[in-house]
Amino acid sequence: MMGQHSLRASETHSGQSSIPFGQSGHGDQPYPHLLAPLVVRNLRLRNRMVMGAMHTRLESMDRPVERIQAFYRARSEGEIALIITGGISPNLAGRMEDDAPAMTADADLRWHHAIVDAVRGTDTQVCMQLLHAGRYAKIDGCVGPSKQRARINKFTPHALTTDEVIQTIADYASAAMAARDIGYHAVEIMGSEGYLINEFTAPCTNDRSDEFGGNFDGRIRLPILVIKAVRQAVGPDFAIIYRISALDLVDGGMTGDETLELARRAEQAGADILNTGIGWHESDVPTVAHNVPRAGWAYAVQRIKNVVSIPVMASNRINAPDVAESLLASGQADLVSMARPLLADPDFARKARQGQEQRINTCIACNQACLDNIFKHQTATCLVNPRAGRELDWVAQPAQQSKRIAVVGAGAAGMNFAFNAAARGHWVNLFEAGPEVGGQLRLARNIPGKTEFDEMLRYFRNRLVEEKVNVQLNCAPTATQLASGDFDEVVLATGVRPRQLSVPGMQRPDVLPYDQVLSGAAPVGQRVIIIGAGAIAYDMVEFLLGDAPHQPPALDDFASEYGLDLSAQSAGGRKPRLDQAPARRQVTVLQRSDKRPGASLALTTGWIRRDKVQRLGVRFLTGVTPQRIDDAGLHYAAADGVLTTLPFDTVIVCAGQEPVRELRAQLRQIAPTLPVHLVGGADHAAELDARRAIEQASRLALEI
Repeated sequence: MMGQHSLRASETHSGQSSIPFGQSGHGDQPYPHLLAPLVVRNLRLRNRMVMGAMHTRLESMDRPVERIQAFYRARSEGEIALIITGGISPNLAGRMEDDAPAMTADADLRWHHAIVDAVRGTDTQVCMQLLHAGRYAKIDGCVGPSKQRARINKFTPHALTTDEVIQTIADYASAAMAARDIGYHAVEIMGSEGYLINEFTAPCTNDRSDEFGGNFDGRIRLPILVIKAVRQAVGPDFAIIYRISALDLVDGGMTGDETLELARRAEQAGADILNTGIGWHESDVPTVAHNVPRAGWAYAVQRIKNVVSIPVMASNRINAPDVAESLLASGQADLVSMARPLLADPDFARKARQGQEQRINTCIACNQACLDNIFKHQTATCLVNPRAGRELDWVAQPAQQSKRIAVVGAGAAGMNFAFNAAARGHWVNLFEAGPEVGGQLRLARNIPGKTEFDEMLRYFRNRLVEEKVNVQLNCAPTATQLASGDFDEVVLATGVRPRQLSVPGMQRPDVLPYDQVLSGAAPVGQRVIIIGAGAIAYDMVEFLLGDAPHQPPALDDFASEYGLDLSAQSAGGRKPRLDQAPARRQVTVLQRSDKRPGASLALTTGWIRRDKVQRLGVRFLTGVTPQRIDDAGLHYAAADGVLTTLPFDTVIVCAGQEPVRELRAQLRQIAPTLPVHLVGGADHAAELDARRAIEQASRLALEI
């Protein structure tokens, strides 16, 4: 039956024999399916790994051409088979923002040439993604199939007229032809994630009465005509990828049968590869965050693969070679798309080929430096690899003078400084007071759903070994020992301690700091009061009420929690959520400010955490101040001065932290000329910010 076989390495999509190249998918290779080459029209892919499209904003920085070229060059040298650029609009109306790129007649083509030049001389191919933002465009004058405003955009779209739709199709064709002429090896037509084409295919956003609306045939007319127009424009020897919405994940989205029929017709219209997109940006289902199971959307991808004969690409939450290999070996997909994992480690593909998967710097799906940055109008980078997007600025040159450096504290900041400094030729001694490295990361990994932090720790530990850092555990050097230790410089990465509140009763044994609870060192009762409502408090709620720690998210549980139809048949791939089981504890959170709880959480994942806490039945009290704690309970004052008493079994203090940096003052006294640096929480303890700590420590390591 069509689509029920995996394409052999030397077959084109039409089954015709092509010139074999690269390495075969057999023999002693650790991942034979993942490393098998594939030829599709003019695309000659060295393996099945694709860097998916993502917005970076590199084009809006200084020296954009050089930055873009360096960014893509690093990924091509890492042996990724195909790079898909961030979305380029086919016309001005489809730009994501006013300064976003568009492939128009007067477009600046310098950085497009830079991308093409970046892969020249390598076996990496490059594809330009054509993305019309539709009603998601954050510009006055955005357009869509109807006048319905997206709830994530303040701008109301203009409904395209029939003539304007036809002109938009022509714009896609012109942009694709320009991409071919520049030297791109393929184009991808973005038809998912709630952008313009997807808005036309879904009943919930298409209320048109012309030929581009109404029944199913009308709703899919736009993507089919776009594919046909692009094929006619680029000719028969140029690859076209269509990114199909495998699951809309919104009410009124396409049904499973409609999605499969669109896949069949996209192939007939001239698409050579189907890439699968998951969920609209306004969906209330997370699709790429850490609580999504790895390769959790494979069930929807496989349904599409079963009905077409062209290669199908899986995407979202594929961040390890074994996960990717399993997808391909099982026949669920022919290629894997990984976007953020290539921010985390541009050498992902090369390390997989070399059987060095333990050396891969794994994407932990935190979103903090990539997606959050984009939503804040900043350039994308990566928490675990702050060099991403800064390849021109973060150049690790050998140290001019090899120094003996003492690093105190082996948390995220201390480890990153240590192995980066050692890689430049410094002699680094890393002192850790505890029995193992990790610092606050060891607490974070205890939060349910945050098992990806184990990958982060694994990579950091391996780098310490590779760079021959002298790690001394259970060792807390004094200032005198550091001053007399023949060190040229000292880096204090001593971290933070929980902040103590000046409230009577805080010394009671049933009042606990957050670190004692998260480490499992203290028992917790049934009635819990949490003082503080920041990110640590939300972690604490999930620790107390969520799933078991150290267990990766399970697909069935995830589907039940978010109302996913695993048959993918229903409209949008959704079904009613199951009622939340009664929480095993009664939790009340006290917040001093009167702002909305969770307002300070991360932009792109905060809503997931707020939703989770709400469904767990947690009670939030805002604008309250603890007064005292005694046998009767915790007494607090509301904004109007009214006193209330809450009975409890355990009070947990999550009211921030303070830096641990006493060594600095001591060293200044006994060794005033010894350079001492603060990094991570020891420098700034307002938040437990691994991103800032890693970035600051890594940057310092390049400067010493």
